[in-house]
Amino acid sequence: MTGLNTILILVGLFLAGGVYSFSKQGMPKGVIVLLGIGSVMCLVAGVMRIQGLWD
Repeated sequence: MTGLNTILILVGLFLAGGVYSFSKQGMPKGVIVLLGIGSVMCLVAGVMRIQGLWD
């Protein structure tokens, strides 16, 4: 696992926590959707790099 993989996964998890927190605070749905999309993209990119599917 390289540093970029770790960073992508950590950022994805951080954004996922932001989605949960913002939904509990009643933030606008657009912000929650954008954070959710960013979270999923970071997590998928990190996992794909670990699997060697995307170099």
